[in-house]
Amino acid sequence: MNKGLSTPYSCAMHLSEWYTKRSVLALVDGQLWDMYRPLTHSCEIQFLTFKDEDAEEVNKAYWRSCAMILGCVLEQAFKDDYSVTLVKAPEVPVTSGAFCYDVILDSKLDAWKPTEENLRSLTRDACRLIQKDLPFEMLDVDAKVALEIFEYNKYKQDMVEQRASQNSKGIVTVHRFGDFVDISEGPHISRTSLCDQYEITAAHNLQGSQSAFRRRFQGLSIPCHLKLYHTIWHRLQKRSQKLISENRLKEANDGNEITNIEPV
Repeated sequence: MNKGLSTPYSCAMHLSEWYTKRSVLALVDGQLWDMYRPLTHSCEIQFLTFKDEDAEEVNKAYWRSCAMILGCVLEQAFKDDYSVTLVKAPEVPVTSGAFCYDVILDSKLDAWKPTEENLRSLTRDACRLIQKDLPFEMLDVDAKVALEIFEYNKYKQDMVEQRASQNSKGIVTVHRFGDFVDISEGPHISRTSLCDQYEITAAHNLQGSQSAFRRRFQGLSIPCHLKLYHTIWHRLQKRSQKLISENRLKEANDGNEITNIEPV
């Protein structure tokens, strides 16, 4: 392995196809690590999958990556007709019932309420991205570079400045798949193709003077290594349409929102 070039995914390729297809994250000397993040030193690597006994961190990464896909879809969906400003993907637990992304749409769309067909169209866009089997890559960039990447998004620029101020070298971590770059907590899953059933299910107006035109788009997904009965998926789908509010997040974090559902 080559320091600064080889990644956990590179190591998985030397083991077997099972590891390259099943590994979602890596533990590098006990630290969570993206599968495509370069290794910096000789280390011990453990590969994590969706079917591990304790899959909490894997599930967090999956939800985070699903939200990033949602952000990409929303940024591209309206093309040049209307402006779309990505605000943030709230870090929400899987038990909340949906991943989400907050955006500000063009003021011309203030009265627009997405129809079921609109949501299906967005879902189709997401599925096309997923089928491209794109790797999620973690990149450490200078704050000046990050500010240039997000030069038309004041919310992302604020995040860049905040994170750069917390790093003595002024380095900011971003994540990328394909041409889409975003600021995210990380880590992320290895590839988009790990998503199987994926649906954008709702869009809500967020109340309050500071978010008068802010929308929260929400979605639901199941990884390719897990399958659900249709009736259970339908039940999850209905729940994912409810607004992920602050109260609901608190209930999810307290463990009161959802009981465990066993996959097929």
